[in-house]
Amino acid sequence: MKTAYISDPIFLRHDTGAHPESIQRLQAIDHAIMLLKNSLISIKPIVASRTWIEQVHTPQQVDRIIACAESASFIDGDTLCSHDSYTAACMAVGSGIVAIGGIVSGEFDRAFCAVRPPGHHATPTDSMGFCLFNSIAITARYAQSKGFNRVMIIDFDVHHGNGTQDTFYEDNTVFYFSSHQAFAYPGTGMENHRGSGAGEGYTANYLIMPDGGDLEVLDIYQKDLPPHVEAFAPDIVLVSAGYDLHESDPLAQLNVTTEGIRQIVRSILDAADVPFVFFLEGGYDVAALGRNVHVTLEEMLQD
Repeated sequence: MKTAYISDPIFLRHDTGAHPESIQRLQAIDHAIMLLKNSLISIKPIVASRTWIEQVHTPQQVDRIIACAESASFIDGDTLCSHDSYTAACMAVGSGIVAIGGIVSGEFDRAFCAVRPPGHHATPTDSMGFCLFNSIAITARYAQSKGFNRVMIIDFDVHHGNGTQDTFYEDNTVFYFSSHQAFAYPGTGMENHRGSGAGEGYTANYLIMPDGGDLEVLDIYQKDLPPHVEAFAPDIVLVSAGYDLHESDPLAQLNVTTEGIRQIVRSILDAADVPFVFFLEGGYDVAALGRNVHVTLEEMLQD
């Protein structure tokens, strides 16, 4: 399966210092996938225009990120900017735009966007949880502009993607499916949160209790996910690939193994015969992160 790997050195210039969401994350991934690179189509992202960022985020929020980067300051206690963070965030969004373009042109069928900063906690009005702009949400809107009318977003990060859910909560053209640790940051994503208005029934949240492992998570992806995919019939699937559900992760309390992550990815890819775009979200044990992205790419390269 033709698979693109989209990344750029600009993501190393989003300098968070001594912070879990560090430069070392991408460096570890780059080292771990070295033997796969000849099988991947390496693509550089573009800088997404402000026009596309504002398809999801308010102008005021964009201005706040620009000002935060200019002053190299904190947005909140967890989320900060360096001088290059605005450009890096725009290129993280641009990775998704390039991915959709390559799929439309037939250059590749699948893409993995190895980006920083992550995005799924960024709401239409606020940046939070290490996230500046919601790259996957903006990519969903861009995909729709290119004819992928029904977009499914699957989020296996250990933390609920509150920003993605908020963006599409009243939208019946984007289905948001999330599995996440119960009682973890940011405290959203209850199972009775199913969307509202036209979007009622187009959000599905599955909570995993602390110390849950492969069996609990795979039950969700092998039994609960397929009926949602079949009923929604997406034209494309975007995946928030957060690897902090791994047993080694310092910021969460699940016990999912690397083999478990491989099977999650396989279950997602088997659920629909459509293009897939994966976005790096969490994952803070850097050695494990590299291994987990490696097995993800191995599965993406398979038919």
